[in-house]
Amino acid sequence: MMDEAFYHFTPGSAPLLVSMPHVGTEIPPAIADSMTDDARAVPDTDWHVDRLYDFLGDMDLPVIRARYSRYVVDLNRDAEGAALYPGQSETEVCPGSSFDHKPLYTSGQGVDPAEAARRIGLYWRPYHDRLRQELDRIRGDYGYALLWDAHSIRSVVPRFFAGQLPDLNIGTGGGSACAAGTAEAILAVGQASSYSTVLNGRFKGGYITRHYGEPAHNIQAVQMEISQTTYMEEDPPYAFDEAKAEILRPVLRNMMQQFMASAGRRQ
Repeated sequence: MMDEAFYHFTPGSAPLLVSMPHVGTEIPPAIADSMTDDARAVPDTDWHVDRLYDFLGDMDLPVIRARYSRYVVDLNRDAEGAALYPGQSETEVCPGSSFDHKPLYTSGQGVDPAEAARRIGLYWRPYHDRLRQELDRIRGDYGYALLWDAHSIRSVVPRFFAGQLPDLNIGTGGGSACAAGTAEAILAVGQASSYSTVLNGRFKGGYITRHYGEPAHNIQAVQMEISQTTYMEEDPPYAFDEAKAEILRPVLRNMMQQFMASAGRRQ
């Protein structure tokens, strides 16, 4: 059994694994002591994503959720430091600045290589070991496995994109992580809703989607990046808006159901 001290795992029997790598808010005291007050407030968290997806248990989906903040280590970045979007601004596997370009550490410096390696081994590796274990288990049970990487972000982040982000942003690594027909089936659900929806727009999927999505090996992966304005208040204290969430949840659930149905038909 994998060590679950560094993440939360909920078992399920459906062929779709849900990953939530940026919902964590914990920071170990030794790291927090070197951070700024702003950093300790973890503003770049994917706030309330686990609450938004409160229907996953009803769907019997296995779920893995981060325990620690992305400021400790970013589970959706390559441990070797490879860029997701070459030539564009992005944060590192052990980031030194926030989305607003504010330093995370009182020294003004980033994380040195030795400390980054320590965090990757301690916090990053167990999450990815469990991801791989579950995908292999699902593929063994069904002959194929599906991965839904669940994210959210402020609707306006000039560091990463101009203007306002669409409501629902589906990423499949530009098509490498998921079969075209399956991705189109998910997209169609969003386009039929009241939410602006794009496929492989500004967000094409992070490391998790691109690394684990291998349609040729019967694993398909999708990243869903949701604009936080669709279900919460984007400013502190980042209040959850249940009325908004109740409208969004059926769309997300339908997308996930279409993901499973479309992928299953293609086996």
